[in-house]
Amino acid sequence: MDKLKQIEAFVAVVEKGSLARAALVQNITPVMLGRRIDALEKRLGVKLMHRTTRHLTLTEQGNVFLDDCRKLLSDFEVAERNISEGRHKATGHLIVSAPASFGRQHVAPHAPAFLAANPEVQVSFNLTDQVIDLVREGYDLGIRIGGVIDPSFVAVKLAKNRRVVCGTPDYFDRHGIPRTLDDLAHHNCLAFNLQGGQQRGWYFQQGGKPVTIRVQGNLDCNDGELLHRWACEGLGLAWRSTWEIQAQLAEGSLITVLDDFALPDYDIMAVYLQQRHLPAKIRFFIDELKEVYAQPGYWTRNR
Repeated sequence: MDKLKQIEAFVAVVEKGSLARAALVQNITPVMLGRRIDALEKRLGVKLMHRTTRHLTLTEQGNVFLDDCRKLLSDFEVAERNISEGRHKATGHLIVSAPASFGRQHVAPHAPAFLAANPEVQVSFNLTDQVIDLVREGYDLGIRIGGVIDPSFVAVKLAKNRRVVCGTPDYFDRHGIPRTLDDLAHHNCLAFNLQGGQQRGWYFQQGGKPVTIRVQGNLDCNDGELLHRWACEGLGLAWRSTWEIQAQLAEGSLITVLDDFALPDYDIMAVYLQQRHLPAKIRFFIDELKEVYAQPGYWTRNR
């Protein structure tokens, strides 16, 4: 028999003064209520109350136990209320991982408005281009751009995005426009590198299948903002996300090429571990970002 139900039965009988009245409150029969109290006394090995058809009196041990039971039930009610409110009211510490440049420009700047609307939340950010193990590192939420998502995680699309090859009109006047992926071998490609100078490949699709192209150039680095700046200065081709070059595309200072080979979906996503009840602090922050990103003209004016 459930221990909590036994304790609830004991407290109800004492407070109502009889099995019959307590049974009405508990919505069970007096016989069932009596069995719960009998089971509680048997499990504890003590007599908690003396019961007759007319009177009910607590033993000395029953009086002591009653105070403890009332506190236990009160604490349990508070715990239930707190966890229930946590699904509807954002509270606690929200720990977020995001790509460095994107996080600086499009995630962290929206934290003040989120905190103003949810004053019982504290937010911490880790902005890095390294792929973080969210569970091992203790993160509530990760912001990811493209890539494969572990099936044990939920991915919520925040905004559309593509990865494209781009350059300045001046660069293309001087070096020509690549028409095929093989043409990239004849261009100065500004690549993102890993530790030790090892370059990541550029990802495309060809014939309906994903392909990786190893590119070469006289400049590479591990900072996306610097690659973006070099591309805008006409120093070479860059493989960038549309979220970061929308303003330059709109004004014509950057032009995309090889669009037929671009990956169809490289979206901006919020990623979190699958869980039965998603805390409000995570759900509300995701909703905040989705609403902000959906504002007309957001990506061209916030650069």
